[in-house]
Amino acid sequence: MFTRIDHVMICVPDLTQGIAQYVRMGFNMHAGGEHPGKGTHNAVALNNEDYIELLAVRDPAQYAASGKAGTWNTGLTDFIAAGGGIRYIVLQSDDLAAEVVAMRSRGVDVGDVTDGSRCTPSGQMLQWKSAVLGPKNPLPIFFIQHITPMVERRKQVSTGNHPNGVYTLERTYIVANDAETTAATYAKVLGMPQPKTVKGTVIMSNMVVFQIGAHGLGIVQPYAAGPAADALERRGPGPFQALYRTTSMGAAARWMQEHDLPPPARGVRNTGEQAMLMTPPDTFGAYIGFVGPE
Repeated sequence: MFTRIDHVMICVPDLTQGIAQYVRMGFNMHAGGEHPGKGTHNAVALNNEDYIELLAVRDPAQYAASGKAGTWNTGLTDFIAAGGGIRYIVLQSDDLAAEVVAMRSRGVDVGDVTDGSRCTPSGQMLQWKSAVLGPKNPLPIFFIQHITPMVERRKQVSTGNHPNGVYTLERTYIVANDAETTAATYAKVLGMPQPKTVKGTVIMSNMVVFQIGAHGLGIVQPYAAGPAADALERRGPGPFQALYRTTSMGAAARWMQEHDLPPPARGVRNTGEQAMLMTPPDTFGAYIGFVGPE
């Protein structure tokens, strides 16, 4: 079964610059390593059970030689050239082979399970299995099952809390022209009932939110000007925001102010909670939100 959102993949034109910017936002970013034969490299910020991935092209020639249709890195350079941001939301499974069989039984076009790996700067080899959707279901999600457990993956990074107090992903958002119709496709792919539509007040959108473990996967359709409408106009349908839960929004805001970032926009969620939002010019193309106590 799908157990959680494993991570969001944020694609940036330059990894060093991306790391520096997300550190300014209060994330403990660490060089993740290289993807053998792919021409890409990444950096990660680990939360309790999920993480942020910044991905960039390391070797353009190697990337061009490795790319083929039906893999997660297809079209990466075009995506970055168009502004970057959140390209994929990656869902974790505890039995990916069985999940692929189940998806195919529902008529979902999904590829075979393949092996993946990357070598960390310390020489540690991290391994996983992944599967991507086929051309009949071109959704901005793919699926992963980790072979290397989290306790081992944590050895690549230093311990310590993020200065912005973030400890978990709360929800991710994918904007669509028609939320209910698009959500029906996600329900088929995920093998989950389609949730009812609710009104989102920060992103000014009607939302259908699938709960996957502790995390929400929101399919949204804007009803007024706001982040979702902006993303839809700039980039078309696709992922545009990751919302993180923090122990202190005040501490997060102070850290960003001390590191010369503009004050995050403020809003009130339909739950009554306050939320803050960093905008694409300051995040390499994504909306990054924070929710939690002051």
